[in-house]
Amino acid sequence: MLNVRSFRGADCDTDLYLVVAKVRERLAVSKQATQKFDLRKLNELEVRKQYQIQVTNRFAALENVSESKDISRAWGNVKDNIKTSATDILGLYELKQHQQWFDRECLNFLYPRKQTKMQWVQDPNQSNVDNLNNVRHEACRHFMNKKWEYLKAKSDELETNIF
Repeated sequence: MLNVRSFRGADCDTDLYLVVAKVRERLAVSKQATQKFDLRKLNELEVRKQYQIQVTNRFAALENVSESKDISRAWGNVKDNIKTSATDILGLYELKQHQQWFDRECLNFLYPRKQTKMQWVQDPNQSNVDNLNNVRHEACRHFMNKKWEYLKAKSDELETNIF
């Protein structure tokens, strides 16, 4: 540990204080960017057969070209054949962008909560505690309602798309 510090003014929506520590560690990390293939497509029978046919054709073509004595070159060819077949048939897995329920209206609830917390930190009397609890309750209720409305809209959309 190099440095440890507490921040009383950080808004974590709790009565605890944020503690930040600077730590030095060393990790060995691979620099290669990994590709994630859409493996869910293998559940479809047609796609699975097409993938198997393409992989076997690539390996058959590889056997006709040359018989390599170098094990690393042979492994590289095997890996390249599998990757290119998976990219062609399966495609890459893409993360879907979901609509966020947290919008500008929710941000308008965060700012007063932060201000009342700062008042409580500076002067921790009972009126400031009650005020902070009321503002927290309102913000929490608003966030739950927004999330519920978002999930309700999503479920309604799924119900209409089923039929």
